[in-house]
Amino acid sequence: MSDTTHHVVSYRSYALILVLLLILTGVSVAVTQIELTKWSTAVALLLAGTKTTLVMAIFMHLKFDQRIFKIMAVLIILLLGVVIVITFLDYLFR
Repeated sequence: MSDTTHHVVSYRSYALILVLLLILTGVSVAVTQIELTKWSTAVALLLAGTKTTLVMAIFMHLKFDQRIFKIMAVLIILLLGVVIVITFLDYLFR
């Protein structure tokens, strides 16, 4: 464990990310109020994915972690994406 370094993220960065997450949440709520027909789910998932990436990178310190943890996180997100695509394809072709 001697090869790891400690990164300190400033409170200003945390505050900016928090404000950005609140804005994205407001956009998510606004999107549900307008009628986007078949695109509402895709937009909601895109916004949720953006918020997830911000939380993982900054609040969970994945941005400063070892490369293997970043690779594992990306692979898990890709797996989740494949599961979502398969679910939508199943729903579409019923």
